[in-house]
Amino acid sequence: MRFDIITIFPEIFREVFDFGIIRRARESGVVETSVHDLRDFTFDRHHQTDDRPFGGGAGMVMKPEPLFRAVEFITHHSSERTVVALLSPQGRLFDQQMAERLSSLDQVVLICGRYEGVDERVVEHLITEEISIGDYVLSGGEIPAMVIIDAVTRLLPGALGCEESAERESFSRGLLDHPHYTRPADYRGMKAPDVLTSGNHARIEEWRRQKAVEKTLRCRPDLIANLDEAERREVEKISRDIEDEDIK
Repeated sequence: MRFDIITIFPEIFREVFDFGIIRRARESGVVETSVHDLRDFTFDRHHQTDDRPFGGGAGMVMKPEPLFRAVEFITHHSSERTVVALLSPQGRLFDQQMAERLSSLDQVVLICGRYEGVDERVVEHLITEEISIGDYVLSGGEIPAMVIIDAVTRLLPGALGCEESAERESFSRGLLDHPHYTRPADYRGMKAPDVLTSGNHARIEEWRRQKAVEKTLRCRPDLIANLDEAERREVEKISRDIEDEDIK
């Protein structure tokens, strides 16, 4: 899979992909990342990528010409399994389901917006989707690009040392992840649950499922509404069992 990033600040990405999972994925050929300086696609001597908005108002707007040239150059030999995404606060909220969809593609082109935004003709005629990582405003799309690449890369086959890790993480199964413990089993009187060291895998799975439900109900109850009917019934049963235990 290939990520192409279009930005006016390519230096931001100089070392960010040289660590951890993304570095290993790049070295093994699972993923390829390429950062493109938008100024390389300008023709004026000042390499201008933005201008004042028509109609007046504060701030600057990113010009359409260099963005069109950049995307057309990058996608010249691309397959149909390519998306061109603009990163902006106005886009669809990025979540695990979107990460999974993007991980099935051949190429993702990420345009890092800046200033007051981009010329609307870019939105209407160039990009295939607009993505936001949250309901807040950042200085630009560079950090969201890093977030998306990290989230998508870890879903690619061969990116993680253990494929089961991605399957068990929060949001992958609709719920938050269960608590984790490691050695020592007793630290300053704080003990890991006995069930996790019991060797009884059926009981361990049951405990993990219950704790995942508990944490989701406590921290993100809104996620329950996204489960299918069978999963909601299971969550309701576990929730009743938790309430019964509390009463006892």
